Amino acid sequence: MLLMRDFKKYGVWEISHKFTLQIYALTNNFPSQETYGLSSQLRRASTSISTNISEGCGRDSDAEFSRFLTIAVGSASEVEYLILLSKDLNYLDLKTYEKLNEDINTIKRKIYSLKQKLN
Repeated sequence: MLLMRDFKKYGVWEISHKFTLQIYALTNNFPSQETYGLSSQLRRASTSISTNISEGCGRDSDAEFSRFLTIAVGSASEVEYLILLSKDLNYLDLKTYEKLNEDINTIKRKIYSLKQKLN
């Protein structure tokens, strides 16, 4: 039986999407020399979180969905590092970094929790 999941109904997808919008807004303020470097990588990694949740929803089984959630967690870990690097390069202030770090760790916990429910 084909499972029909609507990714927009998952709270973790919504949080991830809003997080990505924040990342896009913040990276607009990064130095222009980072356009094809850190800005682009951070945008791609943050987008990958909600993209993999969405793609997993289109798969036929819980096992396949879980695999895409695993990829989403990997992307979230990449974002976690990239925001730390952005702070250390003084592209993000400490307060912004702390909020983003808190948000990305919330996303990771929620994805992990969703994976647990599938197994």
